[in-house]
Amino acid sequence: MKILRIDMGQLSYQEEEVPAELLALGGRALTSKLVHDEVPATCHPLGPYNKLIMANGVLTGSLVSSAERSSIGGKSPLTGGIKESNAGGIAGLKMGRLGYRAIIFEGIRDDFYTVYINKDGVRFERADLLLGKRISEATNILYQTYGKEIGFYLIGISGEFKMNTAAIANPDKDGSPTRFCGRGGLGAVAGSKGIKAVVLDDAGVERNRPKDPERFKESMKMYTTWLRETPGTAKVFPELGTAGLVKTTNKLGALPTRNFSTGSFEHYEAISGETLRETILERGGEGTATHACMPGCLIRCSNIYPDEEGKTVTSPIEYENIGLLGSNLGIGNLDQIAELNRLCNELAVDTIEIGAALGVAMDAGVISFGDVEGAKSILLDLEAGKPLGRIIGGGAALVGKIYGIRRVPVVKGQSMPAYDPRGIKGLGVTYATSPQGADHTAGQTIRAQVDHHSPEGQVEASRQAQEVNAIYDGLGLCYFSASAVAGRFEVMAQLVSGYIGMDITAEDIKNMGRLTLKWEHQFNRKAGFTKADDRLPEHFYIEENPANGQVFDVNQEELETIGAEGEYAR
Repeated sequence: MKILRIDMGQLSYQEEEVPAELLALGGRALTSKLVHDEVPATCHPLGPYNKLIMANGVLTGSLVSSAERSSIGGKSPLTGGIKESNAGGIAGLKMGRLGYRAIIFEGIRDDFYTVYINKDGVRFERADLLLGKRISEATNILYQTYGKEIGFYLIGISGEFKMNTAAIANPDKDGSPTRFCGRGGLGAVAGSKGIKAVVLDDAGVERNRPKDPERFKESMKMYTTWLRETPGTAKVFPELGTAGLVKTTNKLGALPTRNFSTGSFEHYEAISGETLRETILERGGEGTATHACMPGCLIRCSNIYPDEEGKTVTSPIEYENIGLLGSNLGIGNLDQIAELNRLCNELAVDTIEIGAALGVAMDAGVISFGDVEGAKSILLDLEAGKPLGRIIGGGAALVGKIYGIRRVPVVKGQSMPAYDPRGIKGLGVTYATSPQGADHTAGQTIRAQVDHHSPEGQVEASRQAQEVNAIYDGLGLCYFSASAVAGRFEVMAQLVSGYIGMDITAEDIKNMGRLTLKWEHQFNRKAGFTKADDRLPEHFYIEENPANGQVFDVNQEELETIGAEGEYAR
C-alpha cells in the first residue's frame, strides 16, 4: 500500500510506500497520527500548514461486511483542534483498489480543481463547471465526465464559501452522493486547498485480495456469523435503522427538544423509527426501509425516504436528522424533516451542526420554533452566501455569540448530537472530554450497562467507549457491528492479520484505539486546549431537564482523568 501526497499549491504529486510501522494503522488512527506528526498544532485551519488527509480503514477494500468506511482528518476550523470524520459509501473502496492507504493534501490556492486519480497517476482539471452547483447536479456532471463507475469525494457550495459546517460527500453503492464526512468543517479545509472534487477511477484495477487467504477466510466466516445471529445487526438495525432510538431517548429525557430546553417531544411518535418505517413501506415506489450504503453490508441500517408519489426525497433519514432537524426545532413531521435534510445534503453541510445552529437561532427569535419555511429560507440564504445564511453556516457557537444566547449546546465549538447529556450522562462525559468536540461517535454510551441518570460509572463507561470507537474508526468498520463483535478482538486481529499479512494480536487492536486518543489529545494540548475546555456549557449543570429532573452532575475531577490533562494527553 502507498501514501499519495498532493501539493495543491504546486499542482504536483508524489507516491511513497506506507512505512512498516504504519501498516496496521488505518482510518482515524492514521489521520490522527499524520496530523499529530505533520501539522503544526497552532496553524490556521484554512492556511498553508494544515493538511487534509483521506485514509482508508485497515479492512477497507477487503469486502468484510460493514468495513468500507473511510476517514478524513485535519485541523478543524470549527473546533480549532484535531478532527476526523468518517463515512460509508464507496470512495474508500475505490481509493484502496488504487493502492492507496492515504492521500495527503498540502498547500492552498484560490481557484478550484478536480483531482482525477486512476491507475496511471493524477491529473488536475479545472472545476469551473462544478462551482456553485448543488451536490446532485455536480455529481451528474462528474458521472457525465468520468463515467458512472467512479468513486469521489465532493464539497458543496458551503465548502466553496469555507463555512465551518462544510461537509464532504461521497456516493453510496448505488451512486447517490449522500454519504457525508460531516463534522468539523473539513469541507472548508478542502475548499481552502482548491479541492472541489477528488475523483477515484479504479478501472482496470483488480480488487484487493488478502495476503493470507485461509486465515482471512476462517475469521471472516466467524465474524459474518456473529452479524447474522446478533439481534441488533440481524433485525433491529435492518428494520428501524438509527431512527429506532427515538422512543428510547425520549423515554430517558434525552431527545433534544427546542434547543435542548427539554428532553422529550410531544410529537415523538410521529417521528419515531417505527413511523418512519411504516411511512416508507406504505408509500413504496423508490423508497426502501432497509438499505446498505456500502457494498456487501449485512446490517443495512440506511433507508431511502420517498414522497407520497413514491419518488425519492432524500437518503437516509437518520436518528441525528430526526433529533436535530426535528424535535430540536419543534418540528414533528417526517416530510418536513426530510425536506430540510435534502437541502442540507444538496449544500453539503453537517446536519447536526446546522440543526443545532437553527435551534439557537430559533431560541433567539430569529424565526419561531416549528417554522419549517423559515428554516428553509435560511438554508437558501446559506446557498446564496447572504449574511444570515453565513451566520448559520458558521455553526451553533457563532450563532449564540452573535445573538447573545447563553444556552448553546456546544463543546469545543462543536454542537452536540441528538442526546441531551442530562439524560445520558456517559455521553455528556464523552462530549466534554473527546478531543473531537461534542460527538456521539467518539464514545457512544447509550448501550452501556449503567443507570444513565446516575453520575456513577459514567466516566469509566465513556473511557471504554472512546477506546472502542477509535478502534472501529481505525479498522474502517461501522460501529454498528460492535454489538456482534462484543469485544472479541482476537478474531478481529486474525481478520486483520489475514488481510494485510502481518501478525496482529488483540492487544495490538486495542492499543490502536489508545494511541489514537493519545495523539489527538497531545495535538489539542499543543493547540492550546486545557482542562477548562473539558466542560459542558454551564446551563447543563444548573438547569434541570424538565423531562427527567436531571442536571449534569458527574464529578468534574474524575471526568478530567480522561481529557486534556488526563491519561491520554501524557
